[in-house]
Amino acid sequence: MTLVRFEPFNEMERFANRFFNDLPLAGLNFNDSFRPTIDISEDKKNIIVEVEAPGLTKKDLKITLKDNILTIEGEKKREEEKKDQNFYRSERVYGSFKRSFTLPVEVNSDKVDAKFEDGILNIRIAKLEEKPKNEKVIELK
Repeated sequence: MTLVRFEPFNEMERFANRFFNDLPLAGLNFNDSFRPTIDISEDKKNIIVEVEAPGLTKKDLKITLKDNILTIEGEKKREEEKKDQNFYRSERVYGSFKRSFTLPVEVNSDKVDAKFEDGILNIRIAKLEEKPKNEKVIELK
C-alpha cells in the first residue's frame, strides 16, 4: 500500500476546477468581452509580439506604434443570431478590444513587420541600436 500525502490546497484546486468548468460562464473574462491573449518577447534585434486572435480577419485589426507604445485594437463580431436555434452552451465571446503596451526598449517605428495568419498576429519591431555613451572626464579646477 502506498501512502499519499494529503495536500488540502491541491484538493481545493481540483474541486474548484471541476465545479467552475461545468458552469456556462467558465472561461469568460469578468467584463464578458473578447480580449486576445498576447506574448511579448525579444531576441537580439527585435521585439516580438504574438497575439492569439481567432475569428478575426486582417480588416478587424488596427495596430499603431507611437512614443514606444504599441496599441492593438479590433473587434470580433457575432455572427447573425438565429432566432429558431436553442443553445445548450454558448461560451464564445465577442466585442471590441484595445490593448496598449509600453515596449521594454526603444524601437524603430520605421522597421515594423506584421503578419496575420491562421488567427495569429505576429509583429516584429526592430530595436534601436544602443548608441555608445561617450564618457567625458571633466577636469576639476
